[in-house]
Amino acid sequence: MIEFQNVSKTYHIRKFEKHVFTDLNFKIEPGESIGICGANGAGKSTLMRLIAGVEQPTSGSIIRTMSTSWPIGYASCFQSSLTGADNARFIARIYNMDEAQLLDFVEDFAQLGPYLHQPIHTYSAGMTARLAFGISLAIDFDCYLVDEVTGAGDERFRVRCEEALLHRRDNATLVMISHDPGTLRQFCTRGAVVYGGTLVFFDTIDEASEVHHRLQMRAA
Repeated sequence: MIEFQNVSKTYHIRKFEKHVFTDLNFKIEPGESIGICGANGAGKSTLMRLIAGVEQPTSGSIIRTMSTSWPIGYASCFQSSLTGADNARFIARIYNMDEAQLLDFVEDFAQLGPYLHQPIHTYSAGMTARLAFGISLAIDFDCYLVDEVTGAGDERFRVRCEEALLHRRDNATLVMISHDPGTLRQFCTRGAVVYGGTLVFFDTIDEASEVHHRLQMRAA
C-alpha cells in the first residue's frame, strides 16, 4: 500500500512560490492499475516523484509498504557521464542483483546496440526512456510508475512495452500517466485527474477522461 496523509508540495523559486498540491489524502492498494490525467504543468510528474520517494512532501507524510520503481519516462534517472551499461551495473548493485544478468536483460529489451556502452549524455530522450524501462523491468517491484514511456522507440519496441506492462499490471501495481485516454484504458482500470492542486479518483478511465476533457475545455 502507498498512502498519502495530508500531503502538500510547494516549490520555492527565487521570490516565487509554486503550490502544486494541498492536503492530498488517498491510498493505492496492491494490485490496482491507476491511470492519471491532467494538463501540462498540473503536477502529474511531481505526483509520480512523490509516490516514488524521489521527492519529499513539503508537509504531510507518505507511507509505503510496497517497493516502487522510479518514474519510468523521459526524465533521466541516470548519471549522464556514465555509459548506459555502467548505470545498469550500478543499479544492479543497489538492488543486490547479478550485474551480468541484469545487463543481458537490458541489452535484449532496450535494443540500444552500441549506444549501451556510450555515455548517457549522448542519448536521445527516447533512448534514455528505453534504458530506464529496460532496467526497471529487470527488477521485481511491487509498484511500477510509468510516464508516457510507451511512445518511445519503433513499433517493435512499443509492442514489447505493451506486453511487458500488461504482465506487470496483472502481477503488480501500476500507476501510469498519459495524455492518451486509449493508452490509459488499455492498461488501467481506475482513473484519476490532477487539477487545481488536488487529485480526484474515478471508478473508470472513461469517467476520468471525460472530467479532464471538460476541465480543459473550460480553461480554453
